[in-house]
Amino acid sequence: MLKAVRDFRTPSVERLLKLWQQRYTHDLSPLLQRNILDYNSLIDADSLEGRNLTVKKLQDKILNANCQTGWMYTEKLYDYIPNVLDINEASRVTEFSFRIYRKLLEIYQKQSLVDNLSSVESSSVEPSSVELSPDQRLKYVGIPEVDSLAYSLEPILLIYQEQHIASGDWRCLGFMTTHLNFTNQLILKELEASEKLLISPYLKFLEEHVVMPWYRVCVAAAKHEINTPQLNLLEKILPAAPQIAKSVYRKLIELLPDSRSRRGTLTEAGVIHSSLRDLNMFQAYILLCCLESSLNSIERELLPLCIAVVEALGIDWKLTEKWCDVLASELENYVTPEEKALLEPYTQGMKALFVRKRYSLGFRGESKSAPVSFHLSFTP
Repeated sequence: MLKAVRDFRTPSVERLLKLWQQRYTHDLSPLLQRNILDYNSLIDADSLEGRNLTVKKLQDKILNANCQTGWMYTEKLYDYIPNVLDINEASRVTEFSFRIYRKLLEIYQKQSLVDNLSSVESSSVEPSSVELSPDQRLKYVGIPEVDSLAYSLEPILLIYQEQHIASGDWRCLGFMTTHLNFTNQLILKELEASEKLLISPYLKFLEEHVVMPWYRVCVAAAKHEINTPQLNLLEKILPAAPQIAKSVYRKLIELLPDSRSRRGTLTEAGVIHSSLRDLNMFQAYILLCCLESSLNSIERELLPLCIAVVEALGIDWKLTEKWCDVLASELENYVTPEEKALLEPYTQGMKALFVRKRYSLGFRGESKSAPVSFHLSFTP
């Protein structure tokens, strides 16, 4: 869940911001080495003129159409949930989507990577060992200043989010995320390969930032000094979060091969995308709680969201617990015994919260109905 936060610029915060930026920075050297990437096309697309051209393609008519189409896809996916959004709310979703993307494109238009190389290369991304020719100045694609992007989008995203959770119905937040996911896919279809490489990190950021508290994790580090055990733990897990999510997902597929969701089987692209995103989200909440020395964020934000999704989709709560169990084990096995002692109160605390909630919600045995998905994805 997105929340307004005060940004304290301490050495600890700066280090985590650089790690957060890695999520949206990709080394192009392998593509260049194998001649998969047309480097000149990338340079052209990254120039001021090129970025203006990309934005012009997506502005107004195309972007508005994509937002509308994204809305229709989302509505169809959720049409089995009565009155999830009425016609007026639907109109507001589309209007806010357009405003968010317009702001995102405005920022993208100004952030040429060649002009911001010092920002990109000063991050903790390790450069590839592949040697690039002198004229190949652009080694990475990504977002030069991810915290600046977060700050710029925060006001409109907070308003957008509040439109859907004011009623207390957490399903609406999932509806919003699904809409962004579909719209992102439609936008990418309008672009050339080089344009996709450059703008994809921004679209990924937008979809993640609505639900993942990574910015809050970075800011919460202000209470911790450099090289404290808690900060060292965060610096170890945060960059590994995507790979940990993939490992957990592979194990869940092995454990629950017949599970499926309304969007398809566990091996279908849409389900994989949304499930991996949500496994990253769970890790962000665990790390936030670790820095805050409290389970409040999981109990008051993550758990209610999961309850809303489970009740809406009729998912077996025991499958939800299995998700938590496998993720907790994967995280605990990834760290040292000393680090595990710091992490366990929050991994095991999360598991305990979900187990207790099973009984208060009246979930008892496993459902005997048609197969359902174990995952808590906002995209069902």
